[in-house]
Amino acid sequence: MSTTPAAPAQGDAAVLSSIRPLEVAAWIPYLALAAIHVLALAADSPIAAPTKLLLMPLLAIPVLLAAPRLRSRTAIALLLGAVVFSWLGDGAGAFFPSAPELPLMLLFFGIAHLAYIALFLRFAHIRRVPWWTLVYAAWWIGMLATLGPHTGALFPAVAAYGIVLAGTAATSARCHPIVAVGGAFFLTSDSLLAFRLFLPDAMPDWTSPAVMATYAIGQGLIVWGVIRAVAKRRSE
Repeated sequence: MSTTPAAPAQGDAAVLSSIRPLEVAAWIPYLALAAIHVLALAADSPIAAPTKLLLMPLLAIPVLLAAPRLRSRTAIALLLGAVVFSWLGDGAGAFFPSAPELPLMLLFFGIAHLAYIALFLRFAHIRRVPWWTLVYAAWWIGMLATLGPHTGALFPAVAAYGIVLAGTAATSARCHPIVAVGGAFFLTSDSLLAFRLFLPDAMPDWTSPAVMATYAIGQGLIVWGVIRAVAKRRSE
């Protein structure tokens, strides 16, 4: 039996050895603020709104600090683009008070998801799309069947956004489990949000912090996993 270490193990070791302590510490503000924001939502605190708008800027910090290690300008641009457009989606109502909030949210988050899909397909994949991702197609059909009658004129936009969201979750499954779990959390967050938007009477109050908890976890895992994947490719 060969005693030569497997290439993936060598790649993982190289990635770990290249991580600077500052890059690890850069995650602390995001994690702390995410917890504060979710608790503020649960307590119906006035700090919930401003803390939401700080989440994505804080998530951009680990990306910027890891950028010299990643070196791929395209991957960095896509990752930062996904974070920036997610931030615009988070703050659509605050940034564009005279525009219809929900269509803008769908637009900005749709662009963010397309950036993630491009990242997963080009820079972070390690396998083919697993067969079980067909569950995401079933999710899309089920969501449209349940919520479609309540979406009114937004039905085409909601249907298109659902395809992109399912595509993010499905393509994330091609990546490291960190990214795949992040994609599933993001899907869960948007599913809860959709029910809160279109069937609000059916959703208990605790689902509001649940939307943001699953969103923060999903975004954090995706960014962490993509940084790890791109850094590993550069070390191989």
